[in-house]
Amino acid sequence: MNDIQKFRFKITVIGDGSVGKTSLIKKFTQDSFEMDYVKTIGAQFSIYNEEIDNDQIRLIFWDIAGQDDFNFLRPSFYRESSAAIIIFSLEENNLGNLSFEHIAKWHSDIKQFCGEIPVIIFANKVDLVGEDSLDEIKIQKIVKDRNFLEYYITSAKTGQGVIEAFNSIIERLYYNFKELSLKI
Repeated sequence: MNDIQKFRFKITVIGDGSVGKTSLIKKFTQDSFEMDYVKTIGAQFSIYNEEIDNDQIRLIFWDIAGQDDFNFLRPSFYRESSAAIIIFSLEENNLGNLSFEHIAKWHSDIKQFCGEIPVIIFANKVDLVGEDSLDEIKIQKIVKDRNFLEYYITSAKTGQGVIEAFNSIIERLYYNFKELSLKI
């Protein structure tokens, strides 16, 4: 008899276009990084298998396009999400500033269509900013104000923080689900 339990979690990855959603997922699931930008059309799916405490876990990452052209599709993509990752860019330009400002919009979308699910923030592209220009106080404030689980500083290009960030949400989902199933 096979006593290995299998868990399946859908993780929705959202944020403005060009912040590195696809690149972060590829870095984590395939350990690869592509310099050329290819816009996500609608949504892309990546499957990743993990084992924790002898339990098999299947993660389905839904990489949702960040451009406004796809607003009408998003509610159907969010359905049945176990958790969400909101990604913004640390770049010191218009993309970085706007993607940070839009965290609230992305969070409102998630709450409206998914209810209260775990949400983590990834502050991406740290390789493009200097250590002294990184404003973690601003990030900590939005994490606290919006009651996000936590945040991670990441770089899809160098891999900085990527494994730690994704493993955090995976472990949180697994242990929360396991704890709930023991109470039933």
